Amino acid sequence: MSDKQEFIYVIRLQPAYVDRSTWTDRENTIVEEHFQYLLQLKEAGELILAGRTETYDEKTFGIVILRVDNELEARLIMEQDPAVSSQLMISELYPYRIAVM
Repeated sequence: MSDKQEFIYVIRLQPAYVDRSTWTDRENTIVEEHFQYLLQLKEAGELILAGRTETYDEKTFGIVILRVDNELEARLIMEQDPAVSSQLMISELYPYRIAVM
């Protein structure tokens, strides 16, 4: 049995970025960096799953499920996510437990 813990962070676009028609190259680049960051987390064995809703409105959100040593590590991963650190998206971290996979 692993001593690793699971966490989920929920990300949402900042209200100013909900309308994707206003996005510039900056926002598109940040989203690509965010995707590459998630791939690196998967390669490192820290990411279980990541995805987002298929909507484009104020209710749109994404989730990132992590398996890491502790909450501090999960929080650092979340805060270093390019979508979060650039302030394109806001995030919330929660302890999490997968029940069925």
